Amino acid sequence: MIDGQGQGHRPVAGGFTYLPADRELIVVAHPDAALRADPAGVRSATGTDTSPLNRFLTDERLTLEPLFGYGPGGAASDELRRHLALFHRVRGVERHHDELAARLSALPGVDGAYVKPGALPAHGPDAPGHPHPHTHPPDRPRRATATAAADAPAARRTPDFTPRQGYLAPAPEGVDARWAWAQPGGTGEGVGVVAVEGAWRLGHADLGRKLAGIVAGTPLEDPAWRNHGTNALGVVGGDRTGRGITGIAPGALTAAAALPGIGSARALRAAADRLPPGGLVLLALHRPGPRFGYCDRDDQRGCVPLEWWPDDFAAVRYATAKGVVVVAAAGNGGQCLDDPLYEARPDGFPSWWRNPFGPGGPSSGAVLVGAGAPPPGTHGRDHGPDRSRLAFSNFGARLDAQGWGVEVTTAGGYGEGAGDLQGGAEEDAWYTDVFCGTSAASAIVVGALASVQGALRAAGREPLTAERAREVLRTTGTPQQGAPGRPASQRIGNRPDVRAAVGRLLPSPVASGTAERLWDELIPYPPERPPQLRLFVAGAWRGLDSPDPAVRQAVHTAFAGGRAAGSVRVWYADDRVVGLVVTDSP
Repeated sequence: MIDGQGQGHRPVAGGFTYLPADRELIVVAHPDAALRADPAGVRSATGTDTSPLNRFLTDERLTLEPLFGYGPGGAASDELRRHLALFHRVRGVERHHDELAARLSALPGVDGAYVKPGALPAHGPDAPGHPHPHTHPPDRPRRATATAAADAPAARRTPDFTPRQGYLAPAPEGVDARWAWAQPGGTGEGVGVVAVEGAWRLGHADLGRKLAGIVAGTPLEDPAWRNHGTNALGVVGGDRTGRGITGIAPGALTAAAALPGIGSARALRAAADRLPPGGLVLLALHRPGPRFGYCDRDDQRGCVPLEWWPDDFAAVRYATAKGVVVVAAAGNGGQCLDDPLYEARPDGFPSWWRNPFGPGGPSSGAVLVGAGAPPPGTHGRDHGPDRSRLAFSNFGARLDAQGWGVEVTTAGGYGEGAGDLQGGAEEDAWYTDVFCGTSAASAIVVGALASVQGALRAAGREPLTAERAREVLRTTGTPQQGAPGRPASQRIGNRPDVRAAVGRLLPSPVASGTAERLWDELIPYPPERPPQLRLFVAGAWRGLDSPDPAVRQAVHTAFAGGRAAGSVRVWYADDRVVGLVVTDSP
């Protein structure tokens, strides 16, 4: 592992870089020691000798501080509070992180000490055939510019980019956000979302109306991090104004927690503390994992979800126990998270640690999101079969759902530069067509869940818990497809379908009527959709998926014989046929 904080920016494939987040040195106390740290030093509530630890900290000019505190911990159980109290962060480390961790691990009262690489945005490396953003395919508008001499602010001249947001479309292409907007609460009204990020542009023209500000930390002064945070928040909650983009849940109340200076675990807990049950935390970050010795790589190979590290896992557990749904990027490391590599306990991890990715390991409760291909032809490009795993996305049984991993149109610039879709002098009017990675995918899943939570809230129902959210994502939505060399068995999960999820959770009352017209959709479009027998009932078309041949024949016979009026009785819920009877006479 490379030691030191690192200088300059951290390289990322795609021609731009991120300012590195701090590495963190975490100490995990032995449960029997009950260590308590304060400015005066470290003591043990159970009588464990802490003098060697205090001498070491004094000699190295370091201090130990509780990562989560020793207080009541909100809604946390006694067991979870005791677990959170084990974690401490070492302050004052400038270099030799790994050496210090090894020496700390050997001291009385310490069960482990490990170094966390700096967190990175899970912004994907360029996929094959995915050009640099400043090249323009034939269907992409040339970048609009704004100058100081312009006669109106760029935000007022911005065109409507929502037609480029294919992920808003009905399933199977998108998550059916437009349908959700027409439903009570379907815009995410009243639902809180906090993104744990390094930076963002809170004054962006598409973010201001429903933004609650910063809940913790101080953002980095780095344009690449700022664009990434703006990209993610735009996908979730971009304002619905008729200009620029529209978020999947434009009615959601969004906020941000900055990880610089406090670390990812503490930022995550601060985000959870700000949210009521049913709120959502977006964790669009990853870190270099054990595959390549936790070292940074330009191609992000080997990066894994944050929950691999025990303190981040504990922070997620705290949030989900509180009723908050955490949605996390699965990472862009191209890894099979089922690999036996992840069963081995890393040096410095506490003795009780178990692999969080394995089927027999503990569950953090987070929704883990992989990156899938959008429909071929999106923005004039083809990344493989729709909903197939993109090569950079991690995969495995632990993953719950997928979102678009490329071609995501949203607010903000690209990389460390201006927007490729709209740039110019006004940063608050930048837009991009090429937000990507498991970052983009996880933002799409957060938006979909915010819409579902809003619909439940409007109906007076309890919000989804983390466990229920994972179940709904796994049992509804549009299934993953395979691609050459990337079969569907390399699990990233289904693409969310808000309409299907709401239909599962809020079944519509069944009504009945007689069919007036018939439309037999023998060849469905898109082709992934099942064939439908459509009947016009009570002023609207209602569809019966994959009709039985005998049913199809009976309905056709009724209409062909001229006796259809009143002879085909249909029971329906919204636009779905749930039953029908063909009679001999009205």
